[in-house]
Amino acid sequence: MGVATAAGVAFGCDEHMLAESGQQMTTDRTAIRRRLAVRRTAHRPPWGARKAGHRSIVAPLAATIAATVAVGVGVALARAGRDRRESHRDGANERQFALLPGERLADGMVRMALGQVDLALELLGGGGGALDEHAVHEIRKALKRLRALLRLLEEELGAKTYARENAALRKTAARLAGARDAEVMLATLERLIARHPRKLRRRGGVVRLRAQLAAEHERMERHTLGDEATRALVLEELRAFRARVLEWQLRDRDGVRLVEPGLAGVYRQGRRRYRRAAHARRDRVRAMHEWRKRVKDLRYAAEMLQRRDPARRAGLGAPAGSTVRAPGHGAGREAARLRRLAKRADALGEMLGEEHDLALLAELIGAQRRSGKGKRSGRSAALRPRIGRRTRKLLLKLIARRRRRLRKRALHEGERLYAAGPKRFLRGVRAAYASGWQSAS
Repeated sequence: MGVATAAGVAFGCDEHMLAESGQQMTTDRTAIRRRLAVRRTAHRPPWGARKAGHRSIVAPLAATIAATVAVGVGVALARAGRDRRESHRDGANERQFALLPGERLADGMVRMALGQVDLALELLGGGGGALDEHAVHEIRKALKRLRALLRLLEEELGAKTYARENAALRKTAARLAGARDAEVMLATLERLIARHPRKLRRRGGVVRLRAQLAAEHERMERHTLGDEATRALVLEELRAFRARVLEWQLRDRDGVRLVEPGLAGVYRQGRRRYRRAAHARRDRVRAMHEWRKRVKDLRYAAEMLQRRDPARRAGLGAPAGSTVRAPGHGAGREAARLRRLAKRADALGEMLGEEHDLALLAELIGAQRRSGKGKRSGRSAALRPRIGRRTRKLLLKLIARRRRRLRKRALHEGERLYAAGPKRFLRGVRAAYASGWQSAS
């Protein structure tokens, strides 16, 4: 009886607790529904019920889409950059005035000839309108390289073919000479003024001379660079030359045997002209100028026989699948011989070029006195300088002083450049060429 009563009391307490709990739960649910219905929209939980770390999925989704787009754009840009680098490498390969790694000499000579012609054609036809001075300068340089290349191939091409092609290139270069010569004369005077600013900058005769040279430069620029007929002739001549280059059949000979006779001739002739210039008493200007031509040819010959990788020089890396081996100490030393030769010949050619330009300026300045103040001179009015006797005397004195220094330095460098006999020189070139071939293969 006591146990049953106790159980009933306990059961009644449990029912009472459950009822109170159910009432509380009902009250909580009612409150939640009220908050959902009144305070918040139906699709979002109440702020009080949201966890601290909960975030909307819209932002991560947008970030994912943006990242996917960025990856796609990055891949496209990478492919475009790779295509540009490959195109740049191909263009650099074709235009490079030196042998490519592993390239045979016969193939390289044809490629270099076509590359220089294409460079000149591009400069002549690019963009339309008048040519600028930079374009004319680069075209004339390309023509000089082509003539040096022809000189190396004289025996291979034959005397008749060489004479015809050399004359054609010389004629083409002469069509562009007027504007370039006028620009060089003006630049030579300006360099002289820069060396002696206190003596020359404000001198009336010098100011008038500079104005006359500038006017002549502008006249020749309009006549030559703006002449469509001249451009058309040059384009026609270069296209015809290019077509003939494509017909060359050069023998694939080992080492430098293909160009060895021409290279030996360039070196021997330069050596003779150096001695003639060193001992000239009369017509020294002509002797120095003729020597300069062979120095330029020697420089271009040394550049042509070098081996360079345009991709590595441009930081593009080696082509896929290729193997690049670093040359040994001895091979590197031999290969560097051609670089030193080209560098020395280039520096000597610049000295001789400045000396020649100063000689032409001195001739122009002295023309007034020799021609009776220009009345019987064949020069144009713009090239008959109207300067006083004192100014003319000062200019000629400064020019003569500079020319003496340049001649002294040039003869010293020429003695070093032509110290070896022709046979020893050729042995060194053969060894340097072989070294470059081995390190590139």
